[in-house]
Amino acid sequence: MFLFAEGGHPTPLIVDFINHYLGEPVHKIQMNTTHRFWTWFFEKFGTTPEAMFGDYTPENAIPWYTIMFVIACILAVIVIGILKGKLSEDDPKPGQMTLEAGFLAVKDLVISVVGEHGFKYFPVIATFAVLVLISNLMGTFPLFMSPTASVNVTFALGIASFVYYNYVGISENGLLKHIGHLSGPKLPLLMAIFITPLIFSIELISNMIRPLTLGVRLFANLYADEQIYYQISNLAPPYTQILLPAALLVLAVFVAFVQTLVFTLLSSIYVSEVTHHHDDHEEHAEPGDAAPATV
Repeated sequence: MFLFAEGGHPTPLIVDFINHYLGEPVHKIQMNTTHRFWTWFFEKFGTTPEAMFGDYTPENAIPWYTIMFVIACILAVIVIGILKGKLSEDDPKPGQMTLEAGFLAVKDLVISVVGEHGFKYFPVIATFAVLVLISNLMGTFPLFMSPTASVNVTFALGIASFVYYNYVGISENGLLKHIGHLSGPKLPLLMAIFITPLIFSIELISNMIRPLTLGVRLFANLYADEQIYYQISNLAPPYTQILLPAALLVLAVFVAFVQTLVFTLLSSIYVSEVTHHHDDHEEHAEPGDAAPATV
């Protein structure tokens, strides 16, 4: 099924290697746990787990996207460690300057979207940015595939962003106020009776589908990018496998950075919607200052 199992590529050698040694025990665990649950679940709809997810075998017990995303997490730590090197204020190395440039770029993005108080959300949003960027770029290297070219990974990232900004909203405002912000601005009683429920319904649906839209947007672009690269490179081998991939590589890197920016920007916007950064200005306002308008 399209939403669960993307195909069309040979699996990387490292995936075959890991499944060769770990696939058998993982497969036994799956057959005794998740396979039984999915069998019970899909029987209610007249289908089977195999029809939805593909065959359960030791060779694919650990999906390629799981292995690739774990590698992306490990690479994120390694890359940051290498770029950081030995920090120096007087004589920064090129790696440190690159890391600082990335830090400032994400910091400026978060503060410009969320507000000055938004820096406290920087660690989580920066983690999203680093993981998404490295995952996107992995497909440009031999023996790797972009885990974000799988909808399973992008949905997981979308759900993580959804859970985080709702956690921020509930922790800062309380559950009732967090839900209440979906009802829109305060309106006169007569208008509120008819319009507020409509606004609340639209906002609730809009919020609930955000993990889906975040996941599909990131997946569709990365999956399409990999498919274009794979199909064009194999149009007339070996001629299309020499210089043409180098030109397509520039496009792949551009798409990787743009999609990282989009995911990071949207996550920042969602956080800004559930935080009230104007409260800080109200608390420090002078008695003679005009009170800010409320919405």
